[in-house]
Amino acid sequence: MDTADTLGPRVREQWTHAPDALYLNHGGWGSCPRPVLEVQREFQARLERQPAQFFRDLEGLQDEARAPLAEFMGADPRDVVFVPNATTGVSCVVRSLRFAPGDELLTTTHSYNSCRNALAATEAQGTRVVTVPLPFPLASESELIEPILAAVTPRTRLAMLDWITSPTGLVLPIAKLVSALKERGVETLIDGAHAIGQVPIDLDRVGAGYFTGNCHKWLCTPKGSAALWVRRDLQDGIHPWYVGHGANSTRVDRSRFLLEFDLPPTDDPSAYLCIPAALKFLSGLLPGGIPALQARNHALALRARALLCAALRIPPPAPDDMIGHLAAVPLPEGPAGTLAPPHPRSNFVDPLQSALLARHQIEAPVLRAAGRRILRVSAQAYNSLDQYETLARVLPGMLAEEHA
Repeated sequence: MDTADTLGPRVREQWTHAPDALYLNHGGWGSCPRPVLEVQREFQARLERQPAQFFRDLEGLQDEARAPLAEFMGADPRDVVFVPNATTGVSCVVRSLRFAPGDELLTTTHSYNSCRNALAATEAQGTRVVTVPLPFPLASESELIEPILAAVTPRTRLAMLDWITSPTGLVLPIAKLVSALKERGVETLIDGAHAIGQVPIDLDRVGAGYFTGNCHKWLCTPKGSAALWVRRDLQDGIHPWYVGHGANSTRVDRSRFLLEFDLPPTDDPSAYLCIPAALKFLSGLLPGGIPALQARNHALALRARALLCAALRIPPPAPDDMIGHLAAVPLPEGPAGTLAPPHPRSNFVDPLQSALLARHQIEAPVLRAAGRRILRVSAQAYNSLDQYETLARVLPGMLAEEHA
């Protein structure tokens, strides 16, 4: 048995999933292990014992959490602030920027719905949102790069691109895209909701204008933990969604960027204060640390995809090197009533997804993207190959029932 087979069962008890559940949807909302949840409870208890002292200590606690996260992302801590989630990070950037009538904002059909909505909200200023159709399946990264660059015009002000797409799990060639867009005078906002913990990140090297990513997904922190990175020369123009105490601070020992984001309205900061604990936990799962865990999860995702493709009798829908810890496969179209709607976060849940959970305790999202109905699975430390074998075994029969 190789590591991809054995690690999941060995560590599964570190998570609080129901014993009979096959949870193949880590990419949905993440999942926090018990040791990190215990650290969060300690922070929460400390807050409630002496709230005033806790918030006096908060700046130092933020710096202690920020430093290892920034190092992990290849960034300077002075360029990183905390936000509750990547959607908030995108909105902070987009709502801070000022656009003129006729300015164009570029994104793709694989982008996350709420983030597309953030761009769409600027249309009240007279902007035009250009949504580039991207294919799925696809044979090479050029099928993503070429249409994105072809959509750039002299009016393009900003490109919002996913590092890893949510519905299709594709790892975009983000460094190539950022570089090519910069040559054309376009800044990039990277939606890295799935990037932190799933793929190696070096933000200073990539050189985008803006990056935001969740820690509560692949870094396994509690919910409400994410980061926003802004390149130093652009920070003066970026503000949080609220106007807080930092807006009129006279301090000169910290940047305006840090002061505004680090003094939020009263909330519970324990989720992002757990980032060092999450990094420590994940680093201890394999002798090679997080890089070894990333390699293991990537290998498991590819094996899961191979099982599903064999069950569906289809070829792999994307090159192996464009897959991280998420793997998606296109499904045959069923009757009209079985199709998921265009927006995956609507209240409608695809009947196949509901049936998988009700009949087999399998949690795996059935989404719609690039004009296709798609089944997506995730690979995290608590998953093992036998779980995907179960899914691959029952899937053909359930699809046959749909078409009967």
